[in-house]
Amino acid sequence: MKQLFKFFLLLAIGIALFSRCEQDHSSLPDPDDQIPKEVVIKPNDFLSGENYDRLIVEIASVQGFEPTGEALNNLKAFLESRLNKNGGIELVPASIPSPGKVAYSLDDIKKIEQEYRTLFPDPEEKKLTAWFFFADADYAENEGDSKVLGIAYGPTSMVIFEKTIGEFSGERGQPSTTVLETTVTEHEFGHILGLVNNGTNMVVNHQDVTNGKHCNNQDCLMYWAAEHSGPFINLLTGGIIPSLDQNCLNDLKNNGGK
Repeated sequence: MKQLFKFFLLLAIGIALFSRCEQDHSSLPDPDDQIPKEVVIKPNDFLSGENYDRLIVEIASVQGFEPTGEALNNLKAFLESRLNKNGGIELVPASIPSPGKVAYSLDDIKKIEQEYRTLFPDPEEKKLTAWFFFADADYAENEGDSKVLGIAYGPTSMVIFEKTIGEFSGERGQPSTTVLETTVTEHEFGHILGLVNNGTNMVVNHQDVTNGKHCNNQDCLMYWAAEHSGPFINLLTGGIIPSLDQNCLNDLKNNGGK
């Protein structure tokens, strides 16, 4: 525990890359023009089986920038452990050509989703869907030495900057690509599930208000520093992937999850 605390402390003071998460689902424009406007997806729809009893996650990757199979298996296991989906949870990989961008703005990302996303929520079939885009370039709003690793930008939509993840994983002295991908994908999906105070109410107050929609427990997957890395990234080489703490678990259960 002390070693993990030191890891997060270093993250707080180091020059960091960061995976930025949007602050409030309700304030985000929905890029899914093909979803009927009357269909409003909330974190409870992911967590419970009341409105949707199965989930399909579309994994759209630029050719050559696909996530590792192990990271996808980890993501599926994470979702199965938290969501009530009797109809099952399926991850569907898809390959798309490179859009040829040097960097991606959020508008670029939304346009790519509009062009290539093929699966959408269907209330009549009780089928819920989510979208991941694994990108081949950095985020256009990176500043200085910091880079964004991923964004949850809509009720069902996320982007992972796979090129950036690749730069800081997989080599000697770096964590495995699987460890970094797993941490970022699970963290971003945590925001889709409404953590922290992002559409799923808190049983007790544990929000780190200073750092937005994040947990105040430094050992939790949803702690703000869990989405950072930097020159000290070798601290992850032991394969440590933060998990959700009890407060976050209680919040998910209280909103229909396991």
